[in-house]
Amino acid sequence: MSFEHLPSPLAQALEAHGYSALTPVQAAVTEAEAAGRDLVVSAQTGSGKTVAFGLAMAPELIGDESALPFATAPLALVIAPTRELALQVSRELQWLYAPTHARIATCVGGMDPSRERRTLQGGAHIVVGTPGRLRDHLERGALDLSALACVVLDEADEMLDMGFREDLEELLDATPENRRTLLFSATMPKPIEALAKRYQKNSLRISTVGENRGHGDIAYRAVAVAPAEIEAAVVNLLRFHEAETAMLFCATRDNVRRLHATLIERGFTAVALSGEHSQSERNNALQALRDRRARVCVATDVAARGIDLPSLSLVVHVEIPRDAETLQHRSGRTGRAGKKGTAVLIVPFPRRRRVEMMLRGAKINAEWAEVPTPEAIRAQDRERLLETILAPVEPDEADLDIARTLLEQRSAEELAAALVRAHRAALPQPEELLSGSDAGRAQAAHRPGFDDVVWFRMDVGRRQNADPRWILPTLCRRGHVSRQEIGAIRIAPNDTWFQVPRAIADRFAEAVRRTADPKGEDENGIHIEAAPDGPREMARDNRRGANDGPRKFQRNDGPRSNDERRGPRRPHPAGQRPQGKPHRKGPQGAR
Repeated sequence: MSFEHLPSPLAQALEAHGYSALTPVQAAVTEAEAAGRDLVVSAQTGSGKTVAFGLAMAPELIGDESALPFATAPLALVIAPTRELALQVSRELQWLYAPTHARIATCVGGMDPSRERRTLQGGAHIVVGTPGRLRDHLERGALDLSALACVVLDEADEMLDMGFREDLEELLDATPENRRTLLFSATMPKPIEALAKRYQKNSLRISTVGENRGHGDIAYRAVAVAPAEIEAAVVNLLRFHEAETAMLFCATRDNVRRLHATLIERGFTAVALSGEHSQSERNNALQALRDRRARVCVATDVAARGIDLPSLSLVVHVEIPRDAETLQHRSGRTGRAGKKGTAVLIVPFPRRRRVEMMLRGAKINAEWAEVPTPEAIRAQDRERLLETILAPVEPDEADLDIARTLLEQRSAEELAAALVRAHRAALPQPEELLSGSDAGRAQAAHRPGFDDVVWFRMDVGRRQNADPRWILPTLCRRGHVSRQEIGAIRIAPNDTWFQVPRAIADRFAEAVRRTADPKGEDENGIHIEAAPDGPREMARDNRRGANDGPRKFQRNDGPRSNDERRGPRRPHPAGQRPQGKPHRKGPQGAR
């Protein structure tokens, strides 16, 4: 494609950067219809918006000149919601405007404000920054907006969501009346409409959201796991895909810190990004990803917008995003600029229905699959290992000399085995997850070793999405026992009973007590208590309709038959529960 309609310096920069054609949003903002007008642009993440507004504001900055003259005050202002996005925008504009010798100043929180003021006083053609820092410079007199020809609001919807309305209004009120206003936003809620109406004149609306809905190059997958096995699922997903760069999203700083520590312990090269990290730490983490010193980034949603890592091919939603928009913004870190990417949602069993609704609302067709097993991971390792070792190489004479020495002392088969062992030693070991067969055995009838058991009860059932696949890991975590120490599991509409060998029942009960809050519940609101009478006797009392409250549990020291231990399939008639037991929602996943 020819760039003849673009200013010559920018056309040169695009060609030098490997551009052969403009993306849809870049082409739209450079059409003759958009020239000189205020713009309201809707485009998905990864569509090339930074270059788009760089091209759109070029006529006001460059005109017919090939280089920009010295500027005593900025000609363009770009406002972004986060430090990471502002720094990325600045880097993109640096190469795009390099042939014009433009001076670009970046003003963001966490950086030295006095150095930023000196840069502004020395003359800058384009200023890029976050709302709070730009407002601070404006109020201190360091930022002069009197000569501004163009202002860009990047990710405007995010800035309003983050509470920057007053900062934006103060900055925009300080700009000249005749300046162009370019408003870029992934969505167009009412606050954005109001902002455009107040600060724009005769604006042109451009939307490229409908084209593939921003995820045509992203393959979505979802895996359902027990809440207690989310971290193990993360390990196996990373090992199975072995992405050059992967980004894992958590909901809180604490969870980022915990998962990052877990991955480092497992042998992954990982960095963390969250609000608790300084700007210097964030910059170092991103640089480690760019130069391949780290391959995994664990982040909160602060990193969901604006971070561009060309090698990023895998995004894992470790914790479910709060809405479909967040899902798309997180996933949009991969599958950019025509490259293929994969986004995986890790879904706790009780929350599968909610995720399915979110995916339908976002019109995303996700493939539901099992978490990769150790066997599948080793099969993938074998293929990758063969491909790596058999790749053509051009050894120098020193390498060949060592190879000859090795062949004199060892056979070719022994050397090949040592090479394979060295490659495998560097790989973190996959995790064993609870399989469907394990869960089935836990719900099956009596097993050897469970001749003398104590029944326990937890106050969730089928109506709260109770399932052995997440119940069993929960019991192991709460009671500090192994899977083999949990016997039959009986799931009723609102309750679940399970067996524990009498020899460890007291230890199990004490561990459950220690892992509960003052109300006797865990973080998911689940209460576990001893129920020595078992499900059959409890169901009999419920059917009798005892109105004096729930029957007190009595320990029965004598063993019962297998039939008595198993009890009926439905302890409660539909809709009926022991009196005094409030209805409780099921767990909401690991937090």
